[in-house]
Amino acid sequence: MNFEIGKIYNGFKLLEEKNVKEVNSISRLFTHEKTGAKLIYLSNEDNNKVFTIGFRTPPEDSTGVPHIIEHSVLSGSTKYRTKEPFMDLIKGSLQTFLNAMTYPDKTIYPVASRNDKDFQNLMDVYLDSVFNPRIYEMPEIFMQEGWHYEIMDKDSPIEYKGVVYNEMRGAYSSAESLLGERISQSLFPDTIYRHSSGGDPYIIPELTHENFLKFHTKYYHPSNSYIYLYGDGDVLEHLSYIDKEYLSNFDKKEIDTEIPIQNAIKNDLVEYYPIAQDESDENKDYLSLNFVIGKATDKKDSLMNEILNDVLINSTAGPIKEALLDAGIGEDIIGSSSGGIQPAFSIIAKNASENQKDKFKEVIFNTLNKLIKEGIDKKLIEATINKLEYSLREAGGYATVGIVYGFNIFDTWLYDGDPLANLEYEETIKFFREALKTNYYEDYIQKNFIENNHQSLVILKPQKGLAEEKDKIIEEQLASYKASLTADELDALIEENKALEKFQLSEDTIEDKNTIPKLLIEDVNNKPLQIDQDIYEKDVTILHHDLFTSGIIYLDLVFDLKHIEKDLVPYVSLLAQIVGSVDTKNYSYGDLSNEIYINTGGIYLNISALSDKKSDDFYPKLMLTSKVIRQKTTELFNLIKELITNTKLEDKKRIKEIINQIKSRIEMNIYSSGHAVASGRVTSYFSKPGKYLELISGLDFLWFIEDLAQNFDDKSDSILENLQKAYDLVFNKNGLIVNVTGEKEDLELVKKNLNIVKDVLNEEKYEEKIIDLSVEKLNEGILSSSNVQYVSKGYNLKQLGYEYNGNMSVLSTILSRDYLHNWIRAKGGAYGAGISFNLKGDVSTYSYRDPNLVETLKVYDNLGEYLKNLILTKDDLTNYIIGTMNKLDPPLTASQKGQIGLSRYITHLEYGDVKKQMEEVLSTTEEQIKSYAKLLEKIMQQNYLCVFGNETKIKQNKDVFLNLVPLKK
Repeated sequence: MNFEIGKIYNGFKLLEEKNVKEVNSISRLFTHEKTGAKLIYLSNEDNNKVFTIGFRTPPEDSTGVPHIIEHSVLSGSTKYRTKEPFMDLIKGSLQTFLNAMTYPDKTIYPVASRNDKDFQNLMDVYLDSVFNPRIYEMPEIFMQEGWHYEIMDKDSPIEYKGVVYNEMRGAYSSAESLLGERISQSLFPDTIYRHSSGGDPYIIPELTHENFLKFHTKYYHPSNSYIYLYGDGDVLEHLSYIDKEYLSNFDKKEIDTEIPIQNAIKNDLVEYYPIAQDESDENKDYLSLNFVIGKATDKKDSLMNEILNDVLINSTAGPIKEALLDAGIGEDIIGSSSGGIQPAFSIIAKNASENQKDKFKEVIFNTLNKLIKEGIDKKLIEATINKLEYSLREAGGYATVGIVYGFNIFDTWLYDGDPLANLEYEETIKFFREALKTNYYEDYIQKNFIENNHQSLVILKPQKGLAEEKDKIIEEQLASYKASLTADELDALIEENKALEKFQLSEDTIEDKNTIPKLLIEDVNNKPLQIDQDIYEKDVTILHHDLFTSGIIYLDLVFDLKHIEKDLVPYVSLLAQIVGSVDTKNYSYGDLSNEIYINTGGIYLNISALSDKKSDDFYPKLMLTSKVIRQKTTELFNLIKELITNTKLEDKKRIKEIINQIKSRIEMNIYSSGHAVASGRVTSYFSKPGKYLELISGLDFLWFIEDLAQNFDDKSDSILENLQKAYDLVFNKNGLIVNVTGEKEDLELVKKNLNIVKDVLNEEKYEEKIIDLSVEKLNEGILSSSNVQYVSKGYNLKQLGYEYNGNMSVLSTILSRDYLHNWIRAKGGAYGAGISFNLKGDVSTYSYRDPNLVETLKVYDNLGEYLKNLILTKDDLTNYIIGTMNKLDPPLTASQKGQIGLSRYITHLEYGDVKKQMEEVLSTTEEQIKSYAKLLEKIMQQNYLCVFGNETKIKQNKDVFLNLVPLKK
């Protein structure tokens, strides 16, 4: 039907209608007449529909109230009466995205689904949750999700517990997270951005239940709401439903949500972050020079932030990065941008020294002035624009593109800007390309850096024992609080905690469970993904996935590594990160990077170990992954040839820089993936593929890199020799697989150009190396400065005489979403927990940002007992099966389908195997699930465990471990 501007449709007035060609959608912008709620609908033919509701939620302090409310509203509502409808949806929904996010100034609730009935259910649960939550009648929700005083008997000390409290203790363990907070405080001391919307764990306990409720009452109202819908849904039907069921129940309300602008200031700030007692604090400072640049609502400013971050710092030869490293300032230089109404641009030197701060600023400004005077390398800018355009066109590589578009809309809409500004990028990209012929970029730097009066210098320094010092203060405060309580008050507090525990561990009633919308097994797609591939085997194997890819060819070259001896394995992993970042015969590394991104969508190397699905074998591979538009296919192959035949591994200074950067990046990411660190480590105690993965990407690889970094000057000759040896061995024609995802004509283009690479490959036939991957039970406690733990136990079920069955995926869903969630997250206060079973038979438990250690291990040990006593209704089991089936059928891009086809080929996983696994999931019975009680008891009795966490906590429980190992050796 045709819509008319100014006309009212089901309570919503249409303000604007526009064709947005970049996202192949018709955009319609509405306002709700009765409440003033804002709504935008992107209509198209995508059945993967998206709904998001968001609110401006400016924090007034650092108690984390926006974050705690984000968690809490999803813990029951007027319509949906279970303790955690959010978790119930995850158990039995066909969602393709389900989450909630707290930002410094907004909170958003996005969901997506390809199933119409499911999408309607998700939308209704979210709308009822935000507008009609049970937080007003259930104080237990605030206690569980936010914080509470925990004490279960009068002789025990009082502790703080709460999911958000422990999540933020984990976040504040990361120096980078702390630095981000301090940068905001330094640039915006007079606005909301000086506060931590997520919550400072040392301030969270100042939040009262009363202020928690006041915040929700004030901001969670339709007059402060922004609603986004995407996909092939019925616009009028959705408008009618949202109006009648929710918005019409409210009247317009004046809400002060203004986000004030910070006046320009110059500011210096020195702060501290915690490190472990036995960790060196020498040259561990962070230096960060920060600028406020442009407006969030200006589409050019928004993209220029990204472009300049890449051009100046994050590209292979970013001139600021190069200048700082040449001056000996820091081991790694990072560029970052932060959102908000006034975007911030930061240049960060990691592992530097405070006494370099003046030199740090001087080098940056000298470099910027030199670029203004002499001009920026136009090829570097062109390469960055090309890289950015690929990312925008592919929505960052995500299959659920509507979610990405929604995030982009909120980035401007929230500040009363054009919601489509970040989606309509073609004219802006065209402008940036045209600007290459002018001094636009140099003038922009002059205005926004050299003449910028809104900037700060933040120094973050390490302090041994800082976390323990702060925790000691908390202990003393809690002891003092306990001493101030009368006997009756203490008894009342204990009873309150017992009531909370009863609430957390109680089963929802049948009546409450029935309020959660349910799907039927018939709603589920019971056919596994069929990935058709043509296989051409001559002197090399070519796989072709005939898929529409909008004229982009996705190409993988897969090199076999079975002939690589054990000592060289970590060097191959290092080599994968060096190739493309050092000089070659024909290019400097800066020029090489420019050529790659001007002509292609990128060329990346990584190493993996894929396990055979039908035997104990595994296949170590070096994968070269690339993408290119058809017209540039020959250029891609010439660049690949340059990388694999002409790379020069002789520049010691450059290779040392890369090693330091790799070390830095692993250290930066380790606290956000601590659960993977711990569970990967456990698997390496009993699994040869797990041991191999440790050598190429786990803690063993981190320690290998740390050793090279610390002893580079003494070992440089042998390092270069081993890298050259690895380089000469890996790019071999024998065993090569060429994986092509694209249309028929794309395959022909690849075949036509393949000889460019094939003819220069090493053809020597090497014997397979039987490398010693002896496994042993190490049971390590990994000592770190983290404020929380990541706890894992596991073993291999095949080694106990069992076989993998698809119904173990259902078992995983049941244990993760119910038992482990209730005991480790709801009661224990951890951010998350789960258990996984893979086709290889590896079983692995994990907890995430967990305040506990032995308590969590006991929860794991009781898995078998829980299963023995498990009672499942027919509806419960159906929900679990549907939720599990959903994980087996995710939305995928063409590129991702091609990667799955490649993986199936290498590991001998056939369509019939995937179909059998799906059938086993669909036919799961309660008896089958309960029959695994003995298996889980046996797995836990093997007692293979690893904990990555707080040094003091691990040492207090040292009897649990066979080895205590510092994270940083």
